[in-house]
Amino acid sequence: MTTDGFPIQLFGNIELPDEADITLQKGGQGIGLYRTEFLYLGSDRDPTEEDHYEAYMTTIRSFGNHPITIRTVDLGADKFLHRDRWVKEPNPFLGLRSIRYCLNHLNLFKTQMRAILRASVHGNLKIMFPLITNILELRQAKWVLADVKEDLEEQKIPFNDSIPVGIMIETPAAAMTADDLADEVDFFSIGTNDLIQYTLAVDRANEHVASLYSPAHPAVLNLIRQVYQTAKRAKIDISLCGEMASETEFTPLLLGFGFTTLSLAPPRIPEIKKIIRSVSMSQCRRIARKALTFDTDKQTISYLRAQVQDILANVD
Repeated sequence: MTTDGFPIQLFGNIELPDEADITLQKGGQGIGLYRTEFLYLGSDRDPTEEDHYEAYMTTIRSFGNHPITIRTVDLGADKFLHRDRWVKEPNPFLGLRSIRYCLNHLNLFKTQMRAILRASVHGNLKIMFPLITNILELRQAKWVLADVKEDLEEQKIPFNDSIPVGIMIETPAAAMTADDLADEVDFFSIGTNDLIQYTLAVDRANEHVASLYSPAHPAVLNLIRQVYQTAKRAKIDISLCGEMASETEFTPLLLGFGFTTLSLAPPRIPEIKKIIRSVSMSQCRRIARKALTFDTDKQTISYLRAQVQDILANVD
């Protein structure tokens, strides 16, 4: 809760079912990003529907009716299945990855969705599609989901027919067409790691250009603000996840943009809570307005860090 009474939700990003307990211990109110690639990586076989189902049920048992957002598998790029390890792409981060991979491997995709839907009657689950870049991809993913629902109905297997469906906004293409995409989904989650990478054309793991990777770049901040405003106009939920949500210098800025739901690494939750409890929303809006006036990321980050230092200096 901010000092002027605005409630802020902090969710955890997890990669393994056991990390749900860590999120709870650190004060998280749900799972904002459940990465499901662990079921595929490091194994010489594809996970079965039951493997998926048990993983999701383990998390539901920890969180009860708290929200759990399951991202469909984000394979490709630097995450390869056993059978794909020797398939070389010239530029894998611009290749067959994420939702593209799933739409090219429908059996894999349907297996995961069957498990999610089966688990949905036991908890507060949401489905989230990654790396959507155009509305046709989104519609294709939703058609596959509809096919799976129809199969489960025919087999008389219960599921939540109104399970919320959302997408990650991770590319400038998605951000710039967010108005159209918002008409098709229940929520957005801004995936800042990839959004920054694709907006700035910077591989953050490349030591030669990593210094150019900056969440404070004016283009990145304007895209984030624009997507937030689009979601509010469309009256759909929106959250922000990625490393940016875990960094204290950006907390007042994101609150100032209007975000009331952040999803972050569980160990960082207490520190982000401390910042939230020390600022007012009106103060955050002033910080956000000022941050948008700078024309370089270095000016912006210097300003934001100074503001957070002042905030923490006044905390008892």
